[in-house]
Amino acid sequence: MSEIVKAEHRDGIATITVDNPPVNALSAAVRRGILERVNAAVADSKVQAIVLTCAGRTFIAGADITEFGKPPQPPSLHEVIDALDASPKPIVAAIHGTALGGGLETALGCHFRVAVKSAKLGLPEVKLGLLPGAGGTQRLPRAVGPELAVQMILGGNPISAAEALSHGLIDEVVDDTVAGGEAFARKVLAEQRSLRRLRDDDSKLAAARADRSIFTNAVAAMTKKARGFEAPFACADAIGAAIDLPFDEGMKRERDGFLKLVVGDQSKAQRYAFFAEREAAKVAGVPEGTKPRPVTKVAVIGAGTMGGGIAMSFANAGIPVTLIETGEQTLQRGLGIMQKNYEASAARGGLPPDAPAKRMALITGVVGLENVKDADLIIEAVFETMAVKKEVFSALDAYAKPGAVLASNTSYLNIDAIASVTKRPQDVLGMHFFSPANVMKLCEIVRGVQTAPDALLTAVTVAKAIAKVPVVVGVCDGFVGNRMLAARSNQAEKLLFEGALPQQVDAVVTKFGMPMGPFAMGDLAGLDIGWRSRQDRGIKSEIADALCEAGRFGQKTGKGYYAYEAGSRAPLPDPEVETLINDTLAKLGLKRREISDQEILERMIYPMINEGARILEEKIAARPSDIDVVWIYGYGWPVYRGGPMFYADLVGLKPIAERLSHYAKQTNDPSLEPAPLLKRLADEGRTFASLAKGG
Repeated sequence: MSEIVKAEHRDGIATITVDNPPVNALSAAVRRGILERVNAAVADSKVQAIVLTCAGRTFIAGADITEFGKPPQPPSLHEVIDALDASPKPIVAAIHGTALGGGLETALGCHFRVAVKSAKLGLPEVKLGLLPGAGGTQRLPRAVGPELAVQMILGGNPISAAEALSHGLIDEVVDDTVAGGEAFARKVLAEQRSLRRLRDDDSKLAAARADRSIFTNAVAAMTKKARGFEAPFACADAIGAAIDLPFDEGMKRERDGFLKLVVGDQSKAQRYAFFAEREAAKVAGVPEGTKPRPVTKVAVIGAGTMGGGIAMSFANAGIPVTLIETGEQTLQRGLGIMQKNYEASAARGGLPPDAPAKRMALITGVVGLENVKDADLIIEAVFETMAVKKEVFSALDAYAKPGAVLASNTSYLNIDAIASVTKRPQDVLGMHFFSPANVMKLCEIVRGVQTAPDALLTAVTVAKAIAKVPVVVGVCDGFVGNRMLAARSNQAEKLLFEGALPQQVDAVVTKFGMPMGPFAMGDLAGLDIGWRSRQDRGIKSEIADALCEAGRFGQKTGKGYYAYEAGSRAPLPDPEVETLINDTLAKLGLKRREISDQEILERMIYPMINEGARILEEKIAARPSDIDVVWIYGYGWPVYRGGPMFYADLVGLKPIAERLSHYAKQTNDPSLEPAPLLKRLADEGRTFASLAKGG
């Protein structure tokens, strides 16, 4: 028998323990071990009851998703759960850590469940573009009722042991899994309790069967933000089958839904994104054994939008932070905005009522750069000009203690140039947070040419500690995300000169799955920012300039590329903008042409992919998947499309290269010619993914 699953017998109780570190995933060996041990315990006349538990830090935390796409190895999880369910002897699942996905489905196959107070239970498959495929959509509604089942399955978030107890998902909270599980099993035997086989218990489905709106209202609430996703709706369909059909027919509906999703592009993309995020945390070029520097004190310079958001990120993670400004008035304004943000979140129910006070207490506002003297990590978030950045970093040499990591939040500027004004360039790097920094998960960690490996690792470690997704990138204008965004912005602007309207371009981009189109995004940011920058550099953009000259700066003035009603941020197409575009084109001697949505899509996405290829050639990003993580977590790229480089592989590099060449000739724009790497891979019939395999 497999020793990855062990069994101990104590006074008529067989305790079966899964020991498959780190998370006791349901590999074929684990499934086989559980089935063998359960069958042996059922056959053993000395065994009266069975406890299923796990060693290490967690209960079964899910399926082994590395097996997806590979030939199935027996026994299936269905066989294991059926054996648990069919046991004539009571089986108690004793849960600690997390019981997720297939782990919770396994526990649902047991007759009883107990858990320690800190345990979490959930079915997160929807986050991988899947639905629970081993009875979760059929047993969970029978355990907790359809409303909570919809929330758990369509939302994918776990619940606490206390909530699980209150809804009947577990039978008891225990102090220790083995002792508590065995004690509960003895109680079941002493009280001669009937075995609760969820497949046969429809009692919690009765209300939804009598009033279908209980189910449909719950689904409607959970799918409000599911635009473009397939899995949440497939999950809802499977849960509906639990209400409408006998158990075995519901299981068949669930299985059909799972098999359809698992081979689909969306689930492939979401599983890819899952692994890409974890891969991004592996920093290339750092010697083995390198340790991050200890960070006990953090300082943020600048209490504006970015600095305030960064400070809030530390407070949200329970980490004290010193927020530094040049003047008391500016400091108090920044602290006031943070206070209002926290209070608004609490008012909406997003935070407990006492959270604003607790989190603000972790932020110490002070005036004067000398207050960085005790900080182990200093993050600069001042105005985005090289002169100001250099002034701050030059001054930091006088105040920062030796070994402190000096990070700039710059979104475009050259980190090496910033580091050059210090006597400690080895301590300097970029930590590019995305706005709003207290919400957005991405942090581009920018490695300078002289950045020390331990300083780099420190920034990565701290970013993880404040719940950010760190991606290490190299030095170039705009790094990874903004450099690719500039390629898209350039094409968006050119499309207006050729005949497209802002609302047409934005509609194509949002239909693709992005949260906002380029022109609505421009209105949100403020068109005057780009206008002033162009004036400083002596650059013209006739349509955007004409809008600004007419006082149309975006949402802040109620008019930009769109019109905005008072108190609303909803962009409304404005006939005045079309007239302005027509007049501008007439002055330039240009004629509008009909532009298809397909052309718009290709010119919005393919130039970004092309720029991504250049970024890989220049080794600004270590892996294609790192680029995808940047776009998923920093720019709202739909996770069900896996990121720009994954999407490129899905479409095919050859047709993308051909279309880029076509548009380069059509628009007389040499920047659209395929990058050498893209052309080479296309000619060889390869993918970006092949680069990660050493190709």
